[in-house]
Amino acid sequence: MDAATDACCSTQLIDGDGGFNVSGLDHFIRNVKLAACGLSYAVVAIMGPQSSGKSTLMNHLFHTSFREMDAFKGRSQTTKGIWIAKCVGIEPCTIAMDLEGTDGRERGEDDTAFEKQSALFALAISDIVLINMWCHDIGREQAANKPLLKTVFQVMMRLFSPRKTTLLFVIRDKTRTPLENLEPILREDIQKIWDAVPKPQAHKHTPLSEFFNVEVTALSSYEDKEEKFKEEVAQLRQRFFHSIAPGGLAGDRRGVVPASAFSISAQQIWKVIRENKDLDLPAHKVMVATVRCEEIADEKLSCLRSDEGWLELEEAVKSGPVRGFGEKLSSIIDAYLSQYDEEAIFFDESVRNAKRKQLESKALDFVYPAYTTLLGHLRSKAVDDFKAKLEQSLNNGEGFASSVRMWTESIMLEFEKGSADAAVRQASWSASKVIDKLHRDIESHASSVRDTKLSEITTKFEKQLAKALIEPVESLFEAGGKDTWVSIRKLLKRETEAAVSELSACISGFELDEETVERMQQSLRDYAKQIVENKAKEESGKILIRMKDRFSTVFNHDADSLPRVWTGKEDIRAITRDARSASLKLLSDMAAIRLEDEKPDRIENVLQSSLIDRPAGAISSQNRIEGPTDPLASSTWEEVHPKDTLITPVQCKSLWRQFQGETEYTVTQAISAQEAYKRSNNWLPPPWAIMAMVILGFNEFMLLLKNPLYLMIIFVAYLIGKALWVQMDIAGEFRHGALPGLLSLSSKFVPTVMNILKRLAEEAQANSRPGGSESQNANAPVSRNQMQNSERVSSTRSNSSVSSVGSSGVDQEYSSPNLSQRRRTNLPEAEFS
Repeated sequence: MDAATDACCSTQLIDGDGGFNVSGLDHFIRNVKLAACGLSYAVVAIMGPQSSGKSTLMNHLFHTSFREMDAFKGRSQTTKGIWIAKCVGIEPCTIAMDLEGTDGRERGEDDTAFEKQSALFALAISDIVLINMWCHDIGREQAANKPLLKTVFQVMMRLFSPRKTTLLFVIRDKTRTPLENLEPILREDIQKIWDAVPKPQAHKHTPLSEFFNVEVTALSSYEDKEEKFKEEVAQLRQRFFHSIAPGGLAGDRRGVVPASAFSISAQQIWKVIRENKDLDLPAHKVMVATVRCEEIADEKLSCLRSDEGWLELEEAVKSGPVRGFGEKLSSIIDAYLSQYDEEAIFFDESVRNAKRKQLESKALDFVYPAYTTLLGHLRSKAVDDFKAKLEQSLNNGEGFASSVRMWTESIMLEFEKGSADAAVRQASWSASKVIDKLHRDIESHASSVRDTKLSEITTKFEKQLAKALIEPVESLFEAGGKDTWVSIRKLLKRETEAAVSELSACISGFELDEETVERMQQSLRDYAKQIVENKAKEESGKILIRMKDRFSTVFNHDADSLPRVWTGKEDIRAITRDARSASLKLLSDMAAIRLEDEKPDRIENVLQSSLIDRPAGAISSQNRIEGPTDPLASSTWEEVHPKDTLITPVQCKSLWRQFQGETEYTVTQAISAQEAYKRSNNWLPPPWAIMAMVILGFNEFMLLLKNPLYLMIIFVAYLIGKALWVQMDIAGEFRHGALPGLLSLSSKFVPTVMNILKRLAEEAQANSRPGGSESQNANAPVSRNQMQNSERVSSTRSNSSVSSVGSSGVDQEYSSPNLSQRRRTNLPEAEFS
C-alpha cells in the first residue's frame, strides 16, 4: 500500500469544511510533474451516493490508494471532502478526484450545499465525471442524483464556458436486466433535466451534446462476483488510455487549462463556487463582464477567421512553405488582440484577462493547423532534399556512412532555420516533435537505402557464386572423377573466399559493426554451401540416368573414345565390369554430401564389395541366410550425418538393381553382335569337311579334266550364280539371321531371274540391229550402270526386310519395273549418241 501511495501521491484537495489545500496541491503538482504536461493531461472525478463503492472503483480502475470503507465496521462516511491522486500507469497523465458521497447521514438531511458545491467543482474542472449509482436506483428521484444534476447543469452553464465534459454513468451491481434496456432510461432522464433547466438567450437552443458527452457502462457486484468485477474494470480501464485523443472519452473537451495553471484555476473555481453558496447567478458586474467580453472575443475571433491577410496566408501555406510566416501571423493576431483590449478596457480586469487569454488561446488553436502544415512542408522538403543529395553522393561513389552524416547535419540546420522563421510570438509552440519526426524520417530512409544497397550487393555476390558454382559442380558430378568431392571442396573454398573478400571491400563504406560484417560474410558462405548441397540433391535425383549414360559411354567406346566394333575379340565381361565400376563410382559420389575435409567415409568400398565384387547370387543367398549382416540393409551410412545423406544404402541397392536391369539389354546386344559377326565372316566349311571333299571328289575332278565341256558348263553356272548372289545380296540378307534371309530371298528370287533374262534378251536384240557393235559399245556402260543401280536397290530392299518380310517382297516386285523403265529410257539415248 505504501508503494501505491507513493506512486499516486494521494492528497486531500478540499477538506470536509471546504478549505482548499493550496500547499498540498502545489506539492502534488511538483511530485507528479504535472506542470510539464502542457495540455496533455486529463482530470477524472467520481460522484455518487455515500458507501456506493466509489473509492473501491477508483482504486481498481486507476490503481490509486483512496481510503475504502471497512464493511466490518458498518456503513459510514469514508471520504471527507475532495481527494486527488495520480492514475498509475495511464497515459497521458490523468488526475483522479474522489468526492465525498452524497446523501450521507453525517451531514444531515438539509445540509446539501457542500455536496452540490463539490459536484459543481468536479464538473467544472474535470474532463470526465463518473456518476456511481446502483442498478436498482435507476428511475428513482433522489438516489439517481436528479436534483443534483439539475442544479449543476443550470449553474455550470452560467458560470463556465462549455468544456464538453464527459458524463460516464457507472451502474453498479448490474442485474439480469440488459444494459441496452437501462441505458435509454438514463439518457431520457438526463435529457429531461437539461430541457427543464432555464438557459440564457445565447444558449436557448443549445443541445446537451454541446456541453456534455453522456456514456453509460455497467459493472458486476464486487462482493458477489469479485473476479467478474475486476475483469470488467480492467476492460473499462483501457478506455482511459489516450482519453484526450480524438475519439477518446475526453476527445471533445474544450477550453482546457494548461497544466501549469491547474492550481490557480482550481483555486479560482472553488472560490467562485464558495462565494455563491446558494448557487445563485454571479454578481451583475461579473455577469456583464463575462457576457460582453465573451461577445467581443467571439467577434474578434470571427473577424480573424475572415481576415483577408490570414486567408491569403492560409492558402499560401497549403501550397508550400511561406517565408516570414511567423512574423506575418504574429502581426495579424496582435492587431486583433489590441482591438479587443481597446473595446474591453472598462470591464472587470480578471474577466477581461481571462477572456483575452481565451481569445488568444482560441486564435492560436485556430491558426495552429496552418503552423503544423507549414512545418510539414518544411519536413517533407527536408526529407526530399536528403533523399536527392544522398542518392547523388552515392552515385558519385562516396561512402554511405559519411554521406549520411554530412547531409543529415546540413538538412537539420536548414530545417531549424525554417522552423524558427515560422514561429509565432504569442505561442509557445515547439517544433521538437516535428524535428524528432524529421530525424526518424531521415534515419528511416537512410536505413532503407542501406538495407537496399546491402541487399543488392548480397544478391550480386550470390548470383556471382551461383554462376561460378552451379555449372562447374554439375560438370564435376557428371565427370565422376577419382576425387570429385575434393575438387568440389577446392572449388567451393576458392570461389567463396574470393566472393567474401570482394564483399568486404564493397561494404567498407557503410561502416558496419564487426558483428554485422561477420554475419553477412557467414551468410554468403552458407549460401555458397547451400548452392552445392542443392545441386548435389538435384543431381542425386538424376543418378540413374547418369549411371546409364556412364555405362553406355564406357561400354560402347574404347580407351581412345572411339565406338567399339564387336568383332568377337573383345572381352565383354571385363568391359561390362569396367562400365559398371564407373557407374558405381557415380553412385558412391552422389550417396552423400562430403563438404568436410576431416570426415572420410567408406561408401565407395561398401558399394564396390557389396554390388560388384560379390556375385548377385551370393548376395541373394547371404541375404536369405544372414539377413541383417548386409551392409546395404540400412537407412544410414556409417560416419555420415543423416542431413548429409543423399541416397541411403537401401536406395543404392534398389537403384543398382534397377540399373542392372536396364543395362542388361546393352550387354545382350553386344554379345549378339559378336556372334553375328562371327557367323557372317565364317563362310568356309570346317577343315575336315574340305579334306573329305578333296578325297571323295577326286574322281569327279579327274572327270572334269578329261571333259572340258563340263568346265564350260560349270563356268556358266558360276557366272549365273554370281549374278544372282550380287543381285539378291545374299550375304546381306543372311546377316540378320537364317530364317529372315530365306524368307526374303524366296520373295526376291523370281523377280531377280526375270530381270536377268530380260536384260539378256534386250542385249541380244540390240546386237541384231545395224550398228550393233556401236550400240553394244554404247550400251555397255548403261548396262553396267543399271547393274550397279540394281545392286544398290536390291541391297537397300534387303536391309529393310529384317523388320517385315512381306513388305520386302512387295517392294522387290515394284523395283523391277522401275529398273526396266530406267533401262528403256536410257537405251534410246545410247542409240542416238
